[in-house]
Amino acid sequence: MFTQSNIRIINTFIALLVVIMLFAQPAIAQSGQSKLLIGLIPEMNIFQQKLRFALLGEYLSEKTGLPVEFTILSRYGNIIDSFNNEKMDGAFFGSFTGALAIQKLGVVPLARPVNLDNTSEYHGYLLVRKDSGIESVSDMRGKRMAFVEKATTAGYLFPLAFFREKGVKDIDRFFGEKFFTGSHDAAVIAVLDGEADVGAAKNTIYNRVKNDNPRVEKELTIIARSPSVPSNGLCVRNTLDPGLQKKLKQALLSLGQAPADKNILAKFGALGFIETTTADYQPVLDMAQKAGIDIKTYNYRNN
Repeated sequence: MFTQSNIRIINTFIALLVVIMLFAQPAIAQSGQSKLLIGLIPEMNIFQQKLRFALLGEYLSEKTGLPVEFTILSRYGNIIDSFNNEKMDGAFFGSFTGALAIQKLGVVPLARPVNLDNTSEYHGYLLVRKDSGIESVSDMRGKRMAFVEKATTAGYLFPLAFFREKGVKDIDRFFGEKFFTGSHDAAVIAVLDGEADVGAAKNTIYNRVKNDNPRVEKELTIIARSPSVPSNGLCVRNTLDPGLQKKLKQALLSLGQAPADKNILAKFGALGFIETTTADYQPVLDMAQKAGIDIKTYNYRNN
């Protein structure tokens, strides 16, 4: 028979076990999260963007234990405005939007992809048609210029800094026409099809378009290249549960270790992921300074 003393010991043990089980619950359960909403910038055609991230989303869902949903923004600058409004948990920011989000939203960088050329950075291009006769900045005066978005490094920040260093302080007066294409692939096609005389785009997207369209290598030429900046990395809100932050980071950093991961990386167009920190965005801040932009007060919305 159980004595009163034994019963007290058993009750104490049960109470202790309950406490241990409560504290041993995964961070996910304690966080109250039902899903992870991650934003994507429109660096390429929206349908290609969805295909590129589909398998990665399934992989992250499995590793975190939560459904991962991606939302593709219609404009680059929208990701800054929508991050809080749509209660996003994270976003694959471009280097410029990442720098903006760190400054304005306090997001935490986790990881960024390693490109197929074994780099974890990208750079911007200024491109023209080979038959355009454009060989220098002076040849561009009065021409049509295709930017991507005001919140892009390769598609706006770099060319702005480049032209300022070449003495062009007012691009509105310098070019006969300028417009924003909304995506890097669209900027490349605009120059290819003669809708623009000069275009700005990131090298990774330029290469994707070149691989799909042999006309690009045959008809276009690169006349300027920017300094390297970090590839589009995943940053999360600073209030996201630390356990989830850790799971997301570990999932990305370990992607590629299992044979099944090869298909995910192939579809995404990367060799793997590496850790990313706030310090990695310093080259973007340096470029903004050269472009005459105060990143803390910058109006990143297109007119």
